[in-house]
Amino acid sequence: MQYSNNYPHTKNPFQSFLMAGFECADQQNAFGERIDLIKLTGHDRFINEDYQRLKEIEITTIREGIRWSYVEKTPYNYDWTQVEEIIIAAKINGIQVIWDICHFGFPDDLTPLHPMFARRFSHLCRAFVLKYRSLVPEGELIVTPINEVSFLSWLGGDAKGTSPYCVNQGWEVKYMLMKAYIEGIEMMKETDPTIRIMTTEPLVSITSENPLDSISVLEANRKHQEQFQVLEMLTGKLCPELRGKPEYLDIIGVNFYYNNQWTYENHQFIPWNDTPPSPFWRSLHSLIEEIFISYGRPVVISETSHPGEDRFLWLKMIQRECAAMYNAGLPLYGCCIYPIIDRPDWDFPHIWHHSGLWDIGNPNTLEREMHTESLQIINTFRSNFSVNM
Repeated sequence: MQYSNNYPHTKNPFQSFLMAGFECADQQNAFGERIDLIKLTGHDRFINEDYQRLKEIEITTIREGIRWSYVEKTPYNYDWTQVEEIIIAAKINGIQVIWDICHFGFPDDLTPLHPMFARRFSHLCRAFVLKYRSLVPEGELIVTPINEVSFLSWLGGDAKGTSPYCVNQGWEVKYMLMKAYIEGIEMMKETDPTIRIMTTEPLVSITSENPLDSISVLEANRKHQEQFQVLEMLTGKLCPELRGKPEYLDIIGVNFYYNNQWTYENHQFIPWNDTPPSPFWRSLHSLIEEIFISYGRPVVISETSHPGEDRFLWLKMIQRECAAMYNAGLPLYGCCIYPIIDRPDWDFPHIWHHSGLWDIGNPNTLEREMHTESLQIINTFRSNFSVNM
């Protein structure tokens, strides 16, 4: 199917098509330990150097997070020191920030199931906008209220992988997260009606191993469609009592990784790079086309990367998929390499993923080392894509 390249509803608000994400999770991990990945990667210490490295390769749009547990150590009292440092460094370096209010992580005294969770979160959102606009009165402010509600609901509500460490309560956690999400948007738009919202949800594909079994195919499709519950709640189609509205669905961000596709029956991951290709693997192009047909909103690949030796091949595939989407006229507004700097594992922080454009060569000094193969793909991205395509 061919779409128009000139998407009529909104102008692309991003400075660069290629984006960079700084890992900003501050959640409690599976062992109850708080993991602050901004500190572990040294981004808080090397922020200006990190931004300057990005400018050298013409990446000027990034994702950052405020780290809720750091900002609000006691209820309704906020320490914006680190956030101000990000704002100032971004201004100095000509960097545009897409802000996560809650990436992963909440204050010690809160979980999504706490009765005051939504109120505390919405007040945090308003306080952030007031702080930001006190320093940057003009220009676009693009916010992701809560990153990956679908994944966080499963991790904390079903898999005991983070707070609130539940089993079989994924829907309850998702519902409360979306209550906070929507109330946060209401508070932000009341303070600044020009705020743009970018959702960032996992983009997955769940398929049946038995395409001739109609019951299996229907069940797999039902599970596949569950990934859109967050968008349905945000627009008010699902759980309208949460006060979602169609206009709250603005820019759709999709987080896409190598393990985002699996079979329904046995939860077997579908390989992305087999020769010949797996018949069950769906292209990123086809998955994003499905979202655009359903929701008619512009799309950003808000997270993508691959750990280890295959990261070059993964980025090469992502580049091809972006070209296919552009050639089809889909309104793809950007692609974010996440993380841009290597990160340690949440549960075993001595293990590093080797998934960024820059590796951490020495965990003691946190010196950045360029992954030269990935840089080749980044350079091709820059030459082929711009926000004014």
